[in-house]
Amino acid sequence: MSLLHRARFTVSAARLDQLPAPTTAEVCFAGRSNSGKSSAINVLTNQRRLAFSSKTPGRTRLINLFGLPDPLTPDAWLGFLVDLPGYGYAAVDRAARDEWADVLGGYLHERSSLAGVVLLIDIRRGVTELDRRLAHWIGLRGLPTLALLTKADKLPYGQRIKAVSKVRQDLAEIGTLAALPFSATHRIGLEDAAAHIENWISPQIVP
Repeated sequence: MSLLHRARFTVSAARLDQLPAPTTAEVCFAGRSNSGKSSAINVLTNQRRLAFSSKTPGRTRLINLFGLPDPLTPDAWLGFLVDLPGYGYAAVDRAARDEWADVLGGYLHERSSLAGVVLLIDIRRGVTELDRRLAHWIGLRGLPTLALLTKADKLPYGQRIKAVSKVRQDLAEIGTLAALPFSATHRIGLEDAAAHIENWISPQIVP
């Protein structure tokens, strides 16, 4: 069983100061609203409704932590998956967008336990200006990043490979970057993505 399948909801926070003190490794998921972030988290953890997406895109404002129990130490966490608020939805007012940007930037800059970033990008849209801004924050800390090009089933294989190459070029300022075509519905890239994340959480995984 994948380490990620053990994930369970731990806490929600509307502000950074409401998060628990940093302890063990955290892997955060970030992406535009409608990028398929919740679907990716659910398929990676093999759970149908661990992560929720709002019926109104851009309305989910909470940071959600999902704990991964340590199989060797009862009541201890091996690591956390962190679902950050989606960004970039046009219908949300500017003040709210700025507030979310502060939360995202603050988390990426300040969270000492952050071990890696999963950046979700709709493969059909490619890298947007907001994605580039997020990549800049990530690059400043030198965080290892996995770009998941979601909804890859919508494109034929050849176009997927070209899209991956373009994303690597567009996000070159992130020094340690891997990029994968990914589809939650067709399970494209699932095993490779899970392996990346598991290695960030626990380089020597205990079965």
